[in-house]
Order: sequence, then structure tokens, then C-alpha cells
Amino acid sequence: MEKRLKQLPKLAEDARKENLKYFTNLKKRVPKNLDYVVQELHDAEFKKTDCLTCGNCCKTTSPIFTDKDTERIAKSLKMKVADFQKQYLERDEDDFMVLKSAPCTFFDETDNTCFIYDVRPKACAEYPHTNRKKFIGITDLTVANTAVCPAAYNIVEALKKRIPYEYNVKKKRS
Repeated sequence: MEKRLKQLPKLAEDARKENLKYFTNLKKRVPKNLDYVVQELHDAEFKKTDCLTCGNCCKTTSPIFTDKDTERIAKSLKMKVADFQKQYLERDEDDFMVLKSAPCTFFDETDNTCFIYDVRPKACAEYPHTNRKKFIGITDLTVANTAVCPAAYNIVEALKKRIPYEYNVKKKRS
């Protein structure tokens, strides 16, 4: 897994332009079954992918913390919300609440587990977001996630094979 994680940013960067073009074109004519296909690819990928062997998302990025997340986690840690925010969070350039540091404060690097797993932020629970309805609306996020999550990368590559986009091919009506 370590070797794959070292290769992933370059693989994702090499595929980035192609992926953005693919999704731009796909948005022009969204297949009716897109969410179904992506869900199927997501399920197949996560049957063979164990996040505990990776943990790259926890090591390198921060989720967005909603007010509900902050309240739930603070309560679980027996802290006041303001104290939790002051100790662990900051506002990013997009005005979202995120962790002050990476790797995640609640991440145990010895076994890739999470100290607050049962109350973790919604963004963590849904990561890499490849099983969401209206998937076409989060394709930019998905392309960004391919540089962090091997499963997201594999799902996008499988999607391009499953629903290929034929570039510059004019179809004749019969």
C-alpha cells in the first residue's frame, strides 16, 4: 500500500486533465443510470479495499466540520463547543471549519484507526463521496480525491471504462 500511496499523486495528476474533460463532457449528457453505475463501482471497490490499510485521507487532509459535527464531537469528548473549536479547529480560506493540523488529531497512526470514529464528522463518514446521489454534481471533488484516495482513483478509472465518452465522434441518425 505504501508504494501505491507514493505513486498516487503522480497517477492522479497525469489523469487529471483527462478526468476533468471526461466529466465536463459527461455533464453535457448525463446518463440516467450514472448514480447506479457509480454506486455499483463504489460497492465493488470497497469489497476489496480496506481503509485501515491506508488512512491517507486522515494523514493528509482535513474534513469540513459542520456545526452539528462540532457539537456531537465536543459532547463526546466532554468539552464545550467553543473549547473544542479553539483547541482543534480553524477557518480555512473558504470559511469552512477544518483541523488545525495534519495528520488528523484523532487519527492513530499505529493502526490507522480513529479515536472519535463513532462520532466522526459527516465528511469523514461519507469519504470519498463516491456513493452519493447526484454524483455528477461533485465530480471536481472526486477528481481532487483521486490524488488522496486509491479507491476514488480506481472508481474513476473504472467509470471511464464502464461509461466511455467518445470524443469527437459524430453519430448519424438511422
